[in-house]
Amino acid sequence: MKGKQLYKNYVKRLIDIFMALGGLIVLSPVMAVTAILVRMKLGSPVIFTQERPGKIGKDGKEKIFRMYKFRSMTDERDEKGELLPDEVRLTSFGKKLRATSLDELPELFNILKGDMSVVGPRPQLVKDLVFMTHQQRRRHYVMPGLTGLAQVNGRNNISWEEKFRWDLQYVNHISFRADMVILFKTVKKVLVKEGISAEGMETAEDLGDYLLRVGQVSKKIYDEKLKKLNIRK
Repeated sequence: MKGKQLYKNYVKRLIDIFMALGGLIVLSPVMAVTAILVRMKLGSPVIFTQERPGKIGKDGKEKIFRMYKFRSMTDERDEKGELLPDEVRLTSFGKKLRATSLDELPELFNILKGDMSVVGPRPQLVKDLVFMTHQQRRRHYVMPGLTGLAQVNGRNNISWEEKFRWDLQYVNHISFRADMVILFKTVKKVLVKEGISAEGMETAEDLGDYLLRVGQVSKKIYDEKLKKLNIRK
């Protein structure tokens, strides 16, 4: 038990720094070429940033941080100035970025900053917080990761309930061995391009949208929860 706590509280962070630095050095040519291609095919900005919930702090609340990714969608809008659906804005080039996980490489900077870990539950959208149960938010007892147990067990091809079960299993059983197994499986998944998107969907479905679709929340409750974050859908 003491060994696992030592790893979780100290060693894991040191490994994160080492791997992020090594990854940035080794992959810098790949990142440079990717950045140039994104600029040519999708325009600027090359880096897409979005607020995501991180680890729960001493105040009992999730730290909100800005996550970095290579841009994979256009900014096409309708006549009212509103963004078109994701499946319309996601180009064939953007699909390739996601299929190869190259769009995730800028998250190495998030790891260096201490916002993320190499392995941990994937950071969700801020608006997902209002739809999570207290038990599900236990996934934020640890830093979010570049990859995680849910990603190597189906990624976007499993239900939200399954994702949360995998996330909580990871939180309850963090160890060096578990992290190495997840990293090995992640490399394998990326190489064979498994589980990139859910069937019939180009992008992952938001938690709230899923709960609304399967009838676990009503439209009224859905709208009320989003209003807490001043979000309009």
